[in-house]
Amino acid sequence: MITHDIRDITIIGGGPTGLFAQFYAGMRGATSQIVDALPQLGGQLAALYPEKDIFDVAGFPQVPAKELVSRLAEQAGRWEQPIHLNQQIVSLEEEDGHFVLSSETERFPSRSIVVAAGIGAFSPRKLPQQCAAGWYGRGIFDVVTNPEDFRDMNVVIIGGGDSAFDWAAQLAGRASSVTLVHRSDRFRAHAATVEEVKRNAANGGRTTLLTYHELFDIECEPESPLSAIIVRDTKTKETREVRADVVLPMLGFVSDMGALVEWGLTIEKDEIVVDSMMQTGRAGIYAAGDVCTYPGKLKLIASGFSEAAIAVNQAVHWIYPEKKVAPGHSSNLAIFGQTD
Repeated sequence: MITHDIRDITIIGGGPTGLFAQFYAGMRGATSQIVDALPQLGGQLAALYPEKDIFDVAGFPQVPAKELVSRLAEQAGRWEQPIHLNQQIVSLEEEDGHFVLSSETERFPSRSIVVAAGIGAFSPRKLPQQCAAGWYGRGIFDVVTNPEDFRDMNVVIIGGGDSAFDWAAQLAGRASSVTLVHRSDRFRAHAATVEEVKRNAANGGRTTLLTYHELFDIECEPESPLSAIIVRDTKTKETREVRADVVLPMLGFVSDMGALVEWGLTIEKDEIVVDSMMQTGRAGIYAAGDVCTYPGKLKLIASGFSEAAIAVNQAVHWIYPEKKVAPGHSSNLAIFGQTD
């Protein structure tokens, strides 16, 4: 098993909060490392909606999720600290006065920990129909990273939440056709996006909205490319064929707190309870971002940035008591080559 060099702060999670925490650790002169179970940085932004525009991050009037991740990675990369991907933490121990986090193959010694794990390890919900099982990865895809992959295709999207409607809107100008299938006429998506998709469908273009329908069968030969699916009306039980080169199930995801539940932290409804200093109740372990909760908590990227700064400042002071909690303004810090 590989054992890495000890770091001042190990950040669990490489989403926006984790990336900003790594930048902030470097700003405070602390060594750090990010450990993430996913194969790429960005957390939910990269894995679930990289093309989605974000409007409520300070300094960015409008920014695609993947661009925000790229900017955050560039900012964190200033300090050239390590990032370990595809590494899900399975245990936490203490030895020789510090922590040791372990995955199945690697060990990460650390003087403190900042948990920025979002909703924990997550995976997309699978279609419940048995007929879909053999088509995943070759016609059915539950993660979209590049919408250009579906240009000029007949795309069927299954779901009624934000991801389903976001991709229905995003792909409307790229795909030959977009059919959104949902088992009712009640949606869990942002009203403006729902209205956009409804307008596209009403204008007689390439978008079709099929409410009260669900996947019923796939009759294509297993060795042939996907070309169509059978959907069923949930009320009348009548079936119909829908052209489909690709099916995108957007059914939400299943999250798992994993080994975190065994660390002696206070966890309520899959969230870590913290105080105003992002302390978890176990000395040396802090939490920030969507994974933590406290009175008045807002699950926003902007809130995660603030919580990351608080957590890192507290961790630095805990490791090095001679260092102040408050870092001062970045415009005056010597680490950036600035002087008072």
